[in-house]
Amino acid sequence: MPRSVNAVASRAKRKRILKLAKGYYGRRSNVWTVAKNAVEKGLTYAYRDRKQKKREFRKIWIQRINAGARLHGMSYSQLMGGLKKAEIELNRKVLADLAMNHPEAFKAIVEKVK
Repeated sequence: MPRSVNAVASRAKRKRILKLAKGYYGRRSNVWTVAKNAVEKGLTYAYRDRKQKKREFRKIWIQRINAGARLHGMSYSQLMGGLKKAEIELNRKVLADLAMNHPEAFKAIVEKVK
């Protein structure tokens, strides 16, 4: 009796991985074993960096708020503490946007905190 293999599923799996490897350089884009390793590593980085992206944005927002606050003679921590005491509930994303693009509105917030 001849050996039965599921060639349809095997080919579909390879096609799916090679499709994900489209745009990779050299053998990473068209050789099955190399492409499989490259795609697996890429997907691992994608998963990890979806988490890291959130950290990076928060860091950027804090730096922008700190820079804006220091222009008005305040540190980041003083500003955030003052916002909490004044019960002004603005998140870091909005504060960073105000500090960058609307300095007069940010100055009004800082004055209210002082």
